[in-house]
Amino acid sequence: MIDESAKRSRTIMYANRPIVELEIAAKEQMKITELRMAKLFSEKAKVVPQTDSTKPQDRLRIIGGHLNVAETPKRSRPPITTHVLDVSRGAPAVGVEVHLEVWNGTTSPSFGHGGRGDWSMVGTSATDKDGRSGQLMDLVEVLKPGTYRISFNTGKYCPGGFFPNVSIAFEVTESQKMEHFHVPLLSYIS
Repeated sequence: MIDESAKRSRTIMYANRPIVELEIAAKEQMKITELRMAKLFSEKAKVVPQTDSTKPQDRLRIIGGHLNVAETPKRSRPPITTHVLDVSRGAPAVGVEVHLEVWNGTTSPSFGHGGRGDWSMVGTSATDKDGRSGQLMDLVEVLKPGTYRISFNTGKYCPGGFFPNVSIAFEVTESQKMEHFHVPLLSYIS
């Protein structure tokens, strides 16, 4: 017969939910890492004799290079992309003309009101065999915060269709300027 104390010793009691415990542990690990990195890069850190041919300065330069890459990731594609799928055919929409614009004005455009300003063209393209547009803007590291609009010429793609064109407006905030925005259009175009 198992006594009560044995049952209790087998049951792990957390003060928090497991996900909260993992978050706390990750924060503690981050503190440890920060302390170790500070010690590594401090002027008072001891230089340990090297057994290989790598000089301490080279090791610090290599580690520092990795840290810089982590802080400023290089983009491999423009920050705004799009993709058009024609669900009526169950296939990508090929040859849809796409325009990317940015709002230039003192006030943001609002629904039903033009606002003070106008739309400026950033770039144009057409969708390829996969329904993806070509490059609509330059490959920039930091996207300028503001209101953007992607417009699709669905009337040219499907003459006589219900939608002559489709526009999607979205806002990029200061905290999102390093993010990637993919704006897909999934539509029954035909």
